[in-house]
Amino acid sequence: MDRLARVLPILGWLPGYKAGWLRADVIAGLTLWGILVPEGIAYAELAGAPVQAGLYTLLASLIVYAILGTTRQAASAPTSGSSIMMATIVAPFLVTDARELAELLVLLVFVVGIIFLLCGLVRLGFVIAFISPSVMTGFVFGLAIYIAVSQVPKLFGLHRGQGDTLYQLWHLFGQLGAANWVTFAIGAGALTLLYIIEARAPRAPAPLMIMAAGILVVSVLRLGDEHGVQIVGVFHPGLPVVSLPEANFDDVLDLLPGALAISLFIISEALGVGYSLSSKYGYDIDANQELIALGVSNIAAACLGGLVSGCSVSSTAVNDRAGAKSQISSLAAAIMVLITLVALMPLFYNLPQAVLGAIVIHAVARMMRVGELKRFYRFHPSEFGQALVALVGVITVGILPGLGIAVVLSLLRFIWGASHLSLSRLGPVPGKEHSYQVIGRSSAWGFISGLEILRLDGPLFFANALRFRNEVRLLLSGAGPPKAILVNLHANFGIDLSSTDTLLGLVAEAEKTNTEVLFAELQDPVQQMFRRCGLLDRVGENRVFPTVDDGVQDYLDRHSPARHAGIATGSPLGAG
Repeated sequence: MDRLARVLPILGWLPGYKAGWLRADVIAGLTLWGILVPEGIAYAELAGAPVQAGLYTLLASLIVYAILGTTRQAASAPTSGSSIMMATIVAPFLVTDARELAELLVLLVFVVGIIFLLCGLVRLGFVIAFISPSVMTGFVFGLAIYIAVSQVPKLFGLHRGQGDTLYQLWHLFGQLGAANWVTFAIGAGALTLLYIIEARAPRAPAPLMIMAAGILVVSVLRLGDEHGVQIVGVFHPGLPVVSLPEANFDDVLDLLPGALAISLFIISEALGVGYSLSSKYGYDIDANQELIALGVSNIAAACLGGLVSGCSVSSTAVNDRAGAKSQISSLAAAIMVLITLVALMPLFYNLPQAVLGAIVIHAVARMMRVGELKRFYRFHPSEFGQALVALVGVITVGILPGLGIAVVLSLLRFIWGASHLSLSRLGPVPGKEHSYQVIGRSSAWGFISGLEILRLDGPLFFANALRFRNEVRLLLSGAGPPKAILVNLHANFGIDLSSTDTLLGLVAEAEKTNTEVLFAELQDPVQQMFRRCGLLDRVGENRVFPTVDDGVQDYLDRHSPARHAGIATGSPLGAG
């Protein structure tokens, strides 16, 4: 059962499900349905897919994630970010036929699902750790601005422009003379009411309420016919047809870079949600199982003609606030989506496009984390700068190039951090035998005459080995080189050949100044590597010590004047 529960996590938590949770889960599921249905319709419009595609996605992703996911309160659904990225990725294909466009979008969803599934099976969940949270915050903020600007024309009854955010704004200003002000009244009123309901009744399904009100107003006052208010129009009621996407190999190759971009965005969002909730409620999530769950969810959604799905931040927050205890809330929401598809679809005919635009703008506003940017600015200006570069990149050059900027910034930050040399100089603690503390690099007190103790607080490897060599060369090139240098490599659980070659070179340079090189706290793999490459033979196995103190005592025993002198009060780093 344990092995089976790792494949189907629902078998792990369902036997322990408490009857008292059912009421809370059902209420949360109904609330979730009230949020997801209008958002699903709006995000389908955002992606350029048939409006019912958003509901098909919910039907697949809510059920599959409930069975395979490990984040109990998470809701797998279409997201605003992934939907606008879908539209951006297929735009260069220049497809004008609605049916061909729908097939291309479904193929994109399928490719995304395969990517997730493969990454989960080969256990690549750790990759998300290499994406800087500050950079991703900036990217998501810029993405939210991009989406909001793309939806503002709907509030005025206008068509949006193409291109980057600034061009779309310029295009909007140029069209304002042709705005439909009845449409604007509906859109602005809907957006205002969304914020009022959210403030006064945060658990209420505000999008569903606003959507119902918009349909009622347009239907009763005949605003579509008499005042030109744009409506969604015909829905196709009933259940979707299950079929595999028609896969053209050339199309798959063309979609692959964009699919990778969406996958990176979705998994960073999903695991961020998962780790936050698991920490809040005291349970563990499996990052690789999350990838598998998202993969199967998207493959299932593609087979139903849906959109890319992920663990939506806003929907998950609604589910959590509504009191969800487990994935049963997602199953309850899925049942309501099924009822909607079978019986309620004709009711959406007079749904105003302006209301959909208001729902999207309201949803993406939560992605504009001004407080988080302020925190970066206050506590770590460099992280604020990275977030700002990613944000501006999305606004000025577009979504996919902006994501590329975010990824490159994350990798550069990782490389800089990994290659940074953290080197401490140690000296005895006054009044305490066999104890050592970090002392200043230019300190003229607290070190042992003739002995320099250097501790690497991070691993020595090819990217920082040359920096370490330069630091040691400073010691050897001083007016009075030390008699011995004791190197503590406690942070190395392994070592590469480039680093050992650098150490061999340093030992050779030290011999020219009659300076011994000693080592302390070598892990077994490091010691074995030193033996294989001849470094132990060069320095002598008796010059490798279990602890720093063992090395110090050996040095003092072999240099009796220093033994009696004790702590020196003389020269700074680099002196003897």
